[in-house]
Amino acid sequence: MPRYALKVEYQGAPFAGWQRQKDLPSVQGAIEAALARLEPGPHTIAAAGRTDAGVHGLGQVAHCDLTKDWDPFRLSEALNYHLKPQPVAIVAAARVADDWHARFSAVERQYLFRILVRRAPATHDAGQVWQVTHPLDVDRMQAGADLLLGQHDFTTFRSSICQAASPVKTLDELRVEAVNGFSGPEIHFHVRARSFLHNQVRSFVGTLERVGAGAWAPEDVSRALKACDRAACGPVCPPQGLYLARVGYPADPFAG
Repeated sequence: MPRYALKVEYQGAPFAGWQRQKDLPSVQGAIEAALARLEPGPHTIAAAGRTDAGVHGLGQVAHCDLTKDWDPFRLSEALNYHLKPQPVAIVAAARVADDWHARFSAVERQYLFRILVRRAPATHDAGQVWQVTHPLDVDRMQAGADLLLGQHDFTTFRSSICQAASPVKTLDELRVEAVNGFSGPEIHFHVRARSFLHNQVRSFVGTLERVGAGAWAPEDVSRALKACDRAACGPVCPPQGLYLARVGYPADPFAG
């Protein structure tokens, strides 16, 4: 059966997350239903990461097995036709080797988190950002973020329901950037690692927001990390500003 990689973009607001769930809308369920319109099912697709309810995808990657030898462009066009009007799009498709796996072949994942800093309610960006009404100091947040880089036991920044076998992960990048957004000043967090714990990025951002607001010192981030205690974490920020931005592979299946 030919295997295809799919690059997927979606808005997370209407869905209970990526993973298929009984009686609840999911991104996986929407794509599998569209595949069933092309070939008799059932279909089961695998993704590089399972995003939570409200989390968005800019560069999520999944793979599927089909019986027909599809032209990748025609496959993406057909899926997008059957995905309408849901906010899910297949932005690219590619034929891959039979042993290629969207999750297990991945070597890194990159997330983007957006904070909008303004007092007026968000309109165009509602549901796409975490809105904060007070000023944030980017330099203080970066100083705290730098203390999280490298390999650590991230128990403090791990959800109590996380199913990962180990809390030890290597964080390769946590960059805090001030951006002039269309709706006002934004703070962007660029986070990169091979893999992440459940709620790890949102725990980082919620904690660093406290640093930027002046409630925490940058050094408090290190103390929280070393505590290896979930109770030492700052607030976990809401999901709507989080985007799975990119998944990296030894060879980009969509190149060319």
